[in-house]
Formats: sequence, C-alpha cells, structure tokens
Amino acid sequence: MKKNHLLAPGPTPVPQPVLEAMAKPLFHHRTSEFESHFADIRDGLEWLYQVNSDVISLASSGTGGMEACVSNLLSVGEKALVVEGGKFGERWSEICRAYGVITDVLTVTPGHSVNITDLEAKLIEGKFSAVLIQASETSTGSKHDIEGVSQAIKKVSPDTLLVVDAITALGVYDVQPENWGLDAVVTGSQKALMLPPGLAFVWLSENAWKRTEKSNCPSYYFNLEIERKSQKKNTTAWTPAISLMMGLKVALSIMQEEGLENIYKRHAKLSTSTREAIESMGLNIFTKDLIAECLTAVEVPQGINGKDIPKKMQSDCGVTIAGGQGELSDKIFRIGHLGYVDGDDVLVAVSALEKTLLELGCKFEKSVGIAAAQRSLLA
Repeated sequence: MKKNHLLAPGPTPVPQPVLEAMAKPLFHHRTSEFESHFADIRDGLEWLYQVNSDVISLASSGTGGMEACVSNLLSVGEKALVVEGGKFGERWSEICRAYGVITDVLTVTPGHSVNITDLEAKLIEGKFSAVLIQASETSTGSKHDIEGVSQAIKKVSPDTLLVVDAITALGVYDVQPENWGLDAVVTGSQKALMLPPGLAFVWLSENAWKRTEKSNCPSYYFNLEIERKSQKKNTTAWTPAISLMMGLKVALSIMQEEGLENIYKRHAKLSTSTREAIESMGLNIFTKDLIAECLTAVEVPQGINGKDIPKKMQSDCGVTIAGGQGELSDKIFRIGHLGYVDGDDVLVAVSALEKTLLELGCKFEKSVGIAAAQRSLLA
C-alpha cells in the first residue's frame, strides 16, 4: 500500500480537525449560527493579516481575489505598472487587459527579485494608478521586498496604489499590510491556510476603498463594496462556501494556537533544511535573490528530462511536487513546504527525490541529502 504525500506549492495538506469540520452536516447560511461562526472567522482573518479592518472573504480561488482587486480599484483606460517575474506576475497583466486597463511591464528575470531602483525609474517615467506585484512568485521560488517597494512608491509616486498577491506569502513569512502602507493584499485558502481550494481573501486600505468609488470597471459577483456591507453584518452577499468556512474557522484556530512568530520560524526552518539538502546533492537552487520560504525551486540536472522528476516521484514514491511553468516547464522542479507541513514531510520529499534522481542517472553520494536535511532540522 502506497501512501500519498502532498508537497506541491498548492494545494497543500489539510489537517484532520479541518477535514472533520468540513464533513459536518450543512446548516443554512442565513442563520444566527452561521453569523456567529463568520464573526469568529472575520476576527481570525484580521489576526492573520495583522490589520484592524475588514478582510473580505470570497467564494473563489485566489485568482478571483486578484480579479476583484483589478475590477474594483482600476478603471478602463487607466495605467497600471505590473512587475512580471514569473507566471503569476503575468497573470496580473492578463487580468488588467481583460478589464481594459493599460499595462506597462517591469520585467524581472525569473529567479530574481525586483530591483527597487528600476522600479523607481519606471514610476518616474509614467503616472500609474497602481503597481501590481507578487509578494512571493510561486512559479520561481522568489520573493520581492514588498516593504521596500512600498517605500519607493511613497517616495516617487504617493498616489499610486500598491496591490499585492500574497497567496503564498501570507501565513508563511511576515507581511504587514498596514505597517508597510500596502493598499490591497490577496490570499487564498489552499496555501498556508491549510484548506482545499475555493476561498479567496482581500484586504483593502482606506485609500483603496475610496478608489472603489471611482472605478468604472464592471463588477457584480466580485463587487467588494457590496460584500463589505454584508460582511460587516457577519453574512455574505452571495451564497458562501459553507463547508470551507467551517474548516477555515478551525484552521485559523490551529494557526492562532501556534502563533504567527512560530509559524514564520517553522517555514523558515523547512525552507533552509530543504535548500541545504538540495545543495548537498550537487544541485543548484533556481532562485538567485530573495528566496521565498513557501517552496524550493531547483534547477533540473543536465541530461535529465525535467518533466520526469515530478512524474516519477509521484508514480514510484507517492510524493507530489510540482514542475516548472511556462518556459520553465522542463528546467526546474518545485518542492512546496508551506501550511500543514513539518520536518518529517521534508525528509520524505528529500528521500523520494534522492531515489528518483539516482534512478534517472544522477551521481551523488547516497543519503547525502537526507543527512543534510536532518542536520539542519536538528540544528
């Protein structure tokens, strides 16, 4: 009997108490029972975001939250600056084009972080309504200095909103929307929140809420102002994903018990141990600048088909990781270690990777990766 181990950058494993909460019989969402649960959820989301104002819950994937930011904060014909360092940066551009928003792109070489000086130069070149960026670019394992980006915008173009996709950042490392002066922050349920896909969350600054009053982009289901009015009353404008919400309440309580500081430390430790294991096997980390703690992106060794590594790990070992995306599809593979993941999961992933690479013809000392990961975890 083969056990399955989910170590992709998303979806991520779901704890047993969360699964049990989602399996309970449904109750109606227009009841005081749901309102009571939702009030606790709203408090928990503010704790997770480290904010003192509304975090809007949406029944959608994280991309729905990204789309809601574009359609509520921008108008047809306005200009946005998009930082593209991978597939998810490109997604911001695609959403903007769908709504008639003009995009200028600041291209970042995949595997690298945005250069603040280059960003400032772009902001000086043209007037932008918003800058759209990833906190963590999941397709490459890189992260951007979001606090530094915010400071640059405040210095060069203070009326420009900063819109952040934090889908694989929030609940992984310290992101402080209010303290850093961010304007919109999106996350999703299937990452650090330890839930199945299906929920997105959006926080807006007061400046961003004022911008929603001016937007002329069409919106109905993703109208954040309508949702805000409903959610202040501990209900939702449209039918919520009730079972996911019940799981979310439990997931947030698990996170609160661990504490944000310990959550950040755990992810940092898992990232370090995975990276040290990879390097001990003679492999190269793909990420060159700021490394995101949510996953480790690894260059495929020469002479090996990059698509064979995730496929063989899944079929032979029951370990699910992710390949590259787009132009990186056969050049990198990615090991996720966020959410409901611990050191034992990292050891399973490294063991499966060693076995897979040796069978594919790589040359390195057997068990060297496991030993390195174990040393790092015990340090």
